[in-house]
Amino acid sequence: MADPDLRTHLAAALAAVPAGPVAVGFSGGPDSSALLHALASLPEARTRGLAAIHVDHGLHPDSATWAAHCAALCAALELPLTITRVNVTRERGDGPEAAARTARHAAFAGAMPAGGVLALAHHRDDQAETVLLKLLRGAGPEGLGGMRPLRAFAGGWLWRPLLDLPRRALADYLAAHGLTCIDDPANAEPGLARSFLRHSILPQLARHWPDPAQAVATSAALCRDAAAHLEAEAAAALATLRADAAPGHDRADFAATSLDATGWRALPAALRGLVLERWLRTLGLPAPTRTQRATLERQLAGARGDRVPRVAWPGAELRVWRDRLHAQPITPDAPPGWHLDWNGGPLALPGGGRIELQPRSLVLDPPLRVRQRHAGEHLRPVGDRHTHALHDLFRQWGVPPWQRDRCPLIEDLDGHLLAVADLACTAAGSAFFESLGTRVRWQHEACAQPQAIASARPLR
Repeated sequence: MADPDLRTHLAAALAAVPAGPVAVGFSGGPDSSALLHALASLPEARTRGLAAIHVDHGLHPDSATWAAHCAALCAALELPLTITRVNVTRERGDGPEAAARTARHAAFAGAMPAGGVLALAHHRDDQAETVLLKLLRGAGPEGLGGMRPLRAFAGGWLWRPLLDLPRRALADYLAAHGLTCIDDPANAEPGLARSFLRHSILPQLARHWPDPAQAVATSAALCRDAAAHLEAEAAAALATLRADAAPGHDRADFAATSLDATGWRALPAALRGLVLERWLRTLGLPAPTRTQRATLERQLAGARGDRVPRVAWPGAELRVWRDRLHAQPITPDAPPGWHLDWNGGPLALPGGGRIELQPRSLVLDPPLRVRQRHAGEHLRPVGDRHTHALHDLFRQWGVPPWQRDRCPLIEDLDGHLLAVADLACTAAGSAFFESLGTRVRWQHEACAQPQAIASARPLR
């Protein structure tokens, strides 16, 4: 079946896109030139404030000339153009293509209006290249699903309306309208992975299969369907595994940042990585590699009750305690014997976290002292007839071992203990804070959002 006319295809696609101003990511190359020119001929696109964004990567000596070419075409089409210059860095070890893409997308995000739609000119042949690259990097269904026609981006949407069309459809459009375009020599550089696939591998495949790009795109669509199903299953599994699994304890452990470890290990292999990645994403933490995840699974399998296994990677760490996975950013150890004076305002704690007074801050004069626990300390919480060893209370409250040296003990300048964070007060501490109409709140560093940690004995 013949490919549809580009304008007809875009008119139908635009009608299904969420409302918002439309901007085309415009490099001046053949694909984005065809997309911009065709959209400019649609009144419905102009009604939506059609514009263009050109990113000058500064990687080629002619980049300023390319920007001028884009400006001339936009002027001829009577479309506004934003030109953004970026510095492409490879600090994270990315290849040149990935580094340029990261810089480009950051520039697009900065230039997009709220609720806007960024249109990119990726087509079916680009999709085939993307899926092959993902395949060769060992991707699963999500990666093999390739680029999505529409996804959230920078408070709006990233729209790829041409994924169903081959490159030749855009070339035919350019020829029919006599459009001249920029020829970036990097697109033919054999040392770049995508260029190698485009010029060496896909033509060879086409000698044996009539339309390999179409076949790969069809497989990508099937993988997207499979990935969507797995994501739904992962979301349901995560909701179950995050539920508090400590009934009968005096308080739940740090449930906001913990996960049922046994339940996670029992998941099918196809779900374990997805659930872990989804959970860490909700905490604002990066996911581990497959190797790091395999290390975690081995440690879980061999964990004993008195051990606290830990697996770390750049930006995050996981520990196992009380059959729960606990995730947090990598934080420094609390220095031994730390202590601080506290005048009542928000106070950052050594090793991470902070304390503050709520519902309002007060100026404490004289100040209080905040310190690390000492070995062998005992505490009689207000309302309790018995004195308890602090390390026993920590276990009762479900404070993980690695948090205990960070947990702030609050005392007056005479050394009288008033409170252990927001977990318990002494009788003296309860009377002191009640007289001020306030209470202590401890935010340990693992909390994604400031929140009081539920206690068996509420701070009074």
